[in-house]
Amino acid sequence: MPPGDTTPEKTAPAPLRLVQRFVNSVDLENGEDELTTPAGLRDWLLERDLIEAGDTVGAADLRRALDVREGLRALLLANSGMAPDAELVERLDRAAARAGVRVEFKPGAEPRLTPEASGVDGAIGRLMAIVAGSVEQGSWDRLKACHRDVCHWAFFDRSKNHSGRWCQMEVCGNIEKARAFRERRRATRSRGL
Repeated sequence: MPPGDTTPEKTAPAPLRLVQRFVNSVDLENGEDELTTPAGLRDWLLERDLIEAGDTVGAADLRRALDVREGLRALLLANSGMAPDAELVERLDRAAARAGVRVEFKPGAEPRLTPEASGVDGAIGRLMAIVAGSVEQGSWDRLKACHRDVCHWAFFDRSKNHSGRWCQMEVCGNIEKARAFRERRRATRSRGL
């Protein structure tokens, strides 16, 4: 995992941190993925109280969860100023629709978004409710994905002007700046300047 996951200033506030953690359940740079099997997904969701102990998780559930994860990553890349992958966002939307998120009212409690579904679809619904709440609170656009194409790690941008582009400047930022410098230098040389 990139060090950006453990850096407090790059960690989203609760409960948005759970969405960030879900997106970061795979490290694209080194291939480590916590959600490679239905059992792995079940354990991940159970550890975070997103499903009940008796809930079963199958291959179709895993596919939907991965669609949600990668659709969220596409939206986080859009929050970073990159064009979103429409197909990934469409898959996210289809998976989210199965949760049937609604407003729940209880005497003496604030209204809250809650999924009508249970199991993995309910867990997806809870993540979507967190996203909706963060949009309302104005924190959603600060949750971004790193611009470096082999990284795309989710991070929370705490900069005053919302201009963060990399999960860690010291790692991905330096690599990308050095790459851009080499490209500019190569272009200058090829023009004979």
